[in-house]
Amino acid sequence: MWTGRRVVLGVSGGIACYKSCTLARRLTEAGAQVDVILTRGAAEFVRPLTFEALTGRPALGSLWEPGGALSHIRLGQQADLVLVAPATAHLIARMAQGLADDLLTTLLLASTAPVLLAPAMNDEMFAHLQTRANLERLRARGVSVVGPDVGALAEGPSERPGRMSEPETILAHAARAVRGRGPFSGRRVVVTAGPTRESIDPVRVVTNRSSGKMGYRVAEAAWERGADVVLVSGPVALPAPVGVRLRRVETTRELEDAVREELPETDVLVMAAAPADFRPSDPSDRKRARVDGALAIPMEPTDDILGATRGLRKQGSITVGFALETGDALAKGRAKLERKDLDLIVVNDALEPGAGFEVDTNRVALLGRDGAARILPLQTKREVAEAILDAVELSLGR
Repeated sequence: MWTGRRVVLGVSGGIACYKSCTLARRLTEAGAQVDVILTRGAAEFVRPLTFEALTGRPALGSLWEPGGALSHIRLGQQADLVLVAPATAHLIARMAQGLADDLLTTLLLASTAPVLLAPAMNDEMFAHLQTRANLERLRARGVSVVGPDVGALAEGPSERPGRMSEPETILAHAARAVRGRGPFSGRRVVVTAGPTRESIDPVRVVTNRSSGKMGYRVAEAAWERGADVVLVSGPVALPAPVGVRLRRVETTRELEDAVREELPETDVLVMAAAPADFRPSDPSDRKRARVDGALAIPMEPTDDILGATRGLRKQGSITVGFALETGDALAKGRAKLERKDLDLIVVNDALEPGAGFEVDTNRVALLGRDGAARILPLQTKREVAEAILDAVELSLGR
């Protein structure tokens, strides 16, 4: 999403400046044109040459140096985002008062681009009523804020906020600041992800190979687009995406219960989970030992969640299903689309190399109510997630 975007990275004087180097590098690697502006204090922590090496562009620090004159107007008008990281208590106070006494604060007044602050300071300074009041004033003006987090500060451990958020978290919020004003803005999106597990006994379970990666990528992308996202996740080994509300479930029944609770207020449901189709009909309350001989497990079908919750869908909402098949995938997908009254279904073949479970890529077809099939090439699951949300967005924009 950053290719061709112009980002102004403002860096104020705090030890967290070292994280700003990572931000500059990551944004540049992602295709953004990054212009770094350092306050006088920031230049005492990290020299401008460091940022020039990371971005390939001159780093600015003063209105009076070559390239600084009127740069606050030019850069402010061209920027897609102004990201200030770290934002010290002093800089936040100057912004709240509308001061323009250096290049960075002057640019902040001249720019109409979205502004994202990543505060970083001593925990007592962040807790001070004046700092809180300054941040509230800036939020009221439309400035977005990420963090600060709890963690070690320069002066030692702390159990209160003050530490600047990590670069990955800041980058996710930066993407939302740029992208979050479209049709998904303010919409409630529920995404299900991962497998479910059905108990055979207190030790063993019936499950499947789903890693949850597809659903997690959809949740990330929907949140970046401005949605209020709830991720209902089966047992997976993935970190929680930034910004989403995570609900963990274990069994297919728990997954259905969570969907039932969320669905009446949901604008978009993306059913990317792979719930178990069968469960043991009589799970044991003790572990069955190998010496007991062969093990036969009577199985019964689980409920069809999309079918069972169909009547709870919010009027005008959009429902996206998934069909992972082995042969005749498009035909089976069309049948499932009609049977479950879906607006869109994502179809793929579990036997195709590089697609399906436990990989980072996927090759899918998107089928809509009109019957048309959009066949996507093999690509990352994040790219597939974007394509799915692009298709949903067309309906949201109507």
